[in-house]
Amino acid sequence: MPLLRPRDGSAGDAQIPATSAAEVAEHTCAAEAVFHSGVWSGLDPRERAAALLRLADLMERDADHLAALECADAGKPLRECVENDVPGAIESVRWFAEAVDKLTGQSFPAGPGVLALTEREPYGVVAAILPWNYPLAMAAWKIAPALAVGNSLVLKPADTTPRSVLHVEKLALEAGIPTGVLRVLPGTGAEAGEALARDPRIGALSFTGSTRTGRRILTAAAETNLKRVSLEMGGKSPQIIFADALVYGEDLISQTIESAFLTAGQNCTAGSRILVHTDIAEEFTRRFVAAASALVLGDPEDLDTDIGPVIGGGAATRMLAAVEEARAAGARVLLGGTEVPVVEGGHYVAPTVLDRVPAEARILREELFGPIVTIQTFTDEAEAIALANDTPYGLAASVWSAQIDRAIRVSRAVRAGVVSVNSYSEGDLTSPFGGWGESGFGGVEKSLRAFEQWTREKAIWVSLHG
Repeated sequence: MPLLRPRDGSAGDAQIPATSAAEVAEHTCAAEAVFHSGVWSGLDPRERAAALLRLADLMERDADHLAALECADAGKPLRECVENDVPGAIESVRWFAEAVDKLTGQSFPAGPGVLALTEREPYGVVAAILPWNYPLAMAAWKIAPALAVGNSLVLKPADTTPRSVLHVEKLALEAGIPTGVLRVLPGTGAEAGEALARDPRIGALSFTGSTRTGRRILTAAAETNLKRVSLEMGGKSPQIIFADALVYGEDLISQTIESAFLTAGQNCTAGSRILVHTDIAEEFTRRFVAAASALVLGDPEDLDTDIGPVIGGGAATRMLAAVEEARAAGARVLLGGTEVPVVEGGHYVAPTVLDRVPAEARILREELFGPIVTIQTFTDEAEAIALANDTPYGLAASVWSAQIDRAIRVSRAVRAGVVSVNSYSEGDLTSPFGGWGESGFGGVEKSLRAFEQWTREKAIWVSLHG
């Protein structure tokens, strides 16, 4: 049986059996039977909510263990896991559990003698394919709304980061969620992921990951049962900084640093393209580079570590090749641009900052998914917007300006699904999250609208007699 090994050098001899395509078919068949049995789908929504709330309590009980698994598998700094990822996942489960009884249909004024209404129903068997950078947080965004509305969910974690999600599967059983309602299937994308995308029993599939893989999933769905596909993919997010933004002082620097380097830049909303007004470019760049150079690369388990290793040696090589290509074309490397030895077995890319990058350089358009930032300058609002939109992606952006009318005007002009003003933020659970263009489509990951990707709408037309 093929085995999965978590991220190289990070988790000792831990090996996990990889799910085959045949096993995927067996599990989806079992999930379908569970759905039709009504042991979960037939419950009152508040009963399902109660079970999910128990799951959240158990995740909170095991929070330290979940954080340790995330740290070991993904190489994420333990502090990130403890302070952000695990609490965020728990909050997501609770929020969707408490929100599910707010999901309603509509009635329509069709005239006398007629009752016209809609309701939302679960698909039955649904699937989710997760990325490796935020395994638990992304799992919670999908598990909670999918299960809350009554589906059976088959979930494939990334082959390098399966263990925290496997633990949540165990906790779901402990919480009283029936066997087969949540099925976690570790495996490769080429086999298990492809099998899920092609399985005719699956009515909806949510994917978070690369644009290249998203295209393959769409093709597989089109060639089989035309299942609903929701895609949240890559990004090349701009951080637009106007001259008056210096009024925000250290908050400006700390948040642009966080946007660029959180999770070693392995974040789909990472602000990897900084666009700064020429009037403050020199001062901003000096302060930004100084703050980036102070970030601590270290053992992910050390709570003082700011940046851990990237996911693997191949990723590091690819990132640094793009930096060297830009340098050869005339870009100036202000910081980093190298792999540095920190912890044996880990691949650490130093925080890297470039400016004077030629407009045609691929480093400005391709998502590198690492701690690499470019700085470009602009002279006016129109140029800032043009630079921000010079990308096939459209996931996130930040706009910094003390003039709120300009900030709103630019936010509306930037082509992105999520725009934060005078901050780096993806919003909280009450606001929707999703991308445009090559960043994805087909669903929203947060807010009440997240239920839409896990349910389908049915119109009911009743003729009234008498």
